[in-house]
Parts: sequence; structure tokens; C-alpha cells
Amino acid sequence: MDKLTLSSSILFLIADIFAIASLVMPDWIVTDVGGDTKLGLMRECITIYNRPQICISPTLPTEWAITLLCILVGCIAITTTVVLLIVSYWERSVICHARWIGFFAMVLFCFAAVVFPIGFHIPQIGGEPYQLPTDHQVGVSYIFFVLALWITVISELFIGKVCLPHL
Repeated sequence: MDKLTLSSSILFLIADIFAIASLVMPDWIVTDVGGDTKLGLMRECITIYNRPQICISPTLPTEWAITLLCILVGCIAITTTVVLLIVSYWERSVICHARWIGFFAMVLFCFAAVVFPIGFHIPQIGGEPYQLPTDHQVGVSYIFFVLALWITVISELFIGKVCLPHL
């Protein structure tokens, strides 16, 4: 396994970890108006002043359900890419398949990043598509997801160099 393949494998794995972490945490949109509210794709947590935190599974708007689906499928694609890159140590021909599956994951993550802000119109937020109200902010989960997206793009650039024909 050459250095570019190893680097790409490690970066894809890091991107996968960040994407999964972003899904697990409920900090996609946060606000402290009327208590501490954290909205996520898989959980929604509310702390009203000093009372115990209450977390529930949210009813997602269509835009956020599409985002969740894209990220889940993207994580599966990235995991498959990492496995194929490891297998490429013994079978060099699978690298091109890993490249295309990684590219598919990158496209899914980009689509999720574009679709997610359309859902800012939900009653819990009260904004408009692509416009959060001033009392709401993106949280660490969204930042982790964007970081996963960028690392996936960089990984894809690395793996693209691996698939070039050797002259």
C-alpha cells in the first residue's frame, strides 16, 4: 500500500467518524431562548432553565429526513471505501471501485449540506429556508458534518492520484 492510498484510507476513516459523531449528537441547531434547545437529525433535547434535560426522537421535516438518509448512505459508502482501500493492499484493481464509491459518498454529503438549510422553516426554529433567526446558531454537530464533508473531498483528491495510470 503506497503513501497516498494509506493517507486516503486514514482520511476517509476520520471523515466517517466525524459524520457518525454528527448524527449521534443533537447539536445541529442550538438556541438558549426559553431554556437550552438542541435540534438534531436523530435526537432533540430541551432543558427548560435548571430542570433535567429531556431528549426525544424528532419528527423530521422532509428536508431533514433527506439529509439524514444522505448522510447514513454516505457513511456506508465511506466505510465501504475504507474496506476496499484496505483490500487494495492484496488486490490493486479495487482502488478504482473505492474511488467511485468515495466519490458517491462525497456527492451525497454535498447534497445533504445543500438540503439541510431548507428545513430552517420548522416551527421549533421559525426561520426561512437558508436563513436561521438571530437567536439560533448551528451547533457542533453541523460543524462536524461540514468537517467530514471537507475531509471526504480531500480524501477523494488523494485517491484520485492513486488511480492515475503509472507512466
